[in-house]
Amino acid sequence: MTLVTPKPLLPTAGVPFLAHQLARARAFGVRRIVFATAYRAAMFADAFGDGSAFDLEIEYVTEDTPLGTGGAIRNAARALTCPPDAPVLVLNGDILSGHDIRAQIDLHLSGDAAVTLHLTEVEDASRFGCVPIDEDGRVLAFLEKTPNPVTNRINAGCYVFRRSVIDSIPPDQVVSVERETFPTLIESGDRVLGFADSTYWLDVGTPAAFIQGSSDLVRGALASPALPGSPGDSLLLPGAIVSPEAKLTGGTVVGTGATIGAGALIRGSVIADGATIAPGVIITSSVIGAHATIAAGNVLRDAIIGDNANIGPNNELTSGARIWPGITLPEAAIRFSSDA
Repeated sequence: MTLVTPKPLLPTAGVPFLAHQLARARAFGVRRIVFATAYRAAMFADAFGDGSAFDLEIEYVTEDTPLGTGGAIRNAARALTCPPDAPVLVLNGDILSGHDIRAQIDLHLSGDAAVTLHLTEVEDASRFGCVPIDEDGRVLAFLEKTPNPVTNRINAGCYVFRRSVIDSIPPDQVVSVERETFPTLIESGDRVLGFADSTYWLDVGTPAAFIQGSSDLVRGALASPALPGSPGDSLLLPGAIVSPEAKLTGGTVVGTGATIGAGALIRGSVIADGATIAPGVIITSSVIGAHATIAAGNVLRDAIIGDNANIGPNNELTSGARIWPGITLPEAAIRFSSDA
């Protein structure tokens, strides 16, 4: 999925993923954005330009070599214009969140914090940064990806930094905010606060999470000013051709120029621009890449089909099946037992 498109630019509920973050940030009062880019950096400027389409000013700063999370933030700070005591909002480019950004900034300012972290609760905190806090919301430790987390409250990937704290990160070095910056601040006694809430939150770090995020946005589980239409069971982009006898549910997206045949049943899936789905095909929780073709008789569940792939008739692709871009999968052989 990311061979030619960076993950933050993947079409999600009809627009590039980052469009949802930009629109929400704008709704909470943000007016200027600095993108910290690396992989296929030029594509970000192609997608968002100067930001005027979002009523934002956008600057672009590129890492020539990977600098880690802290190093990337420090590198991007070259384009900041605010004074040392001003708050700087930092968003991870692969998180969907419904939390109140304005309230997080207000907590940061009223608490005179060095950094204020958005925190959320998950069932399995071992995959994330575990963040215990005291009764006043002060962060006691930052335990990155521990096998036995002391709490299920985790780092949710949205920070408010005091500008001077960003400037204190060593420039042009590989630095991790999770393993170095945050623990050092806590150990030195600086005020690091946690803004904990229980609103919608999703780390879009896997294909399954990407599909869920797109579906949730289409259905309105998370409101987004960037959604190109009203929430509902499906989203058809301009130029999509869908048979009235097809059934689309679960927040399915059908891209521009895509064609869905009669009797097709598609639930909670992303059908990219120019894809062709034959009559009667069944697709659930899957991604069909741009200009891919799915022939009759196919059943797809939890599958990812690359751009320009061609899936011949009567295949069943399930349980995480992946088809590389441009691959042609022939018609499945149908065998009958001798005593049938």
